[in-house]
Amino acid sequence: MLQSIGGLTIAIFGAAFAAILSGMGSSKGVGIVGQAAAGVITEDPSKFGKVLILQILPGTQGLYGFLAAFLIMNNMSPDMTVMQGLGYFAAGLPIAVTGFYSALWQARVAASGCSVVAKNPDQSGKAIIFAAMVETYAVLALLITILLIGKVA
Repeated sequence: MLQSIGGLTIAIFGAAFAAILSGMGSSKGVGIVGQAAAGVITEDPSKFGKVLILQILPGTQGLYGFLAAFLIMNNMSPDMTVMQGLGYFAAGLPIAVTGFYSALWQARVAASGCSVVAKNPDQSGKAIIFAAMVETYAVLALLITILLIGKVA
């Protein structure tokens, strides 16, 4: 059955999953933090810059998925074997799944960080560090995806 689909189509699905899932997580995450940030600036508009940084953080996973999809697409060819297509599909999974979940968890931490900024703006750096810790796992997933893409031949 996979022969009839072809390697190129399978690789396209790998690139699509990398972009779609991490993008879904990021868009939801940025929205979650945006809601919390809007509440903060309703009370004190001068805190906009501090909560904006927190809102941006969950968006990076979508960028990582985009990068992975771009790298997969740059390596695709019409005459790919099914095994190569499966390799690219599998290579896209680490950032697809980890990017999705880490964006959502990072959003929860960053939204809590907005509460920190609301009560004590001098502690915004600590709130950013807490949220950035979740980012570590998205970066590791991107690294694995890049290394796997390099191994498909």
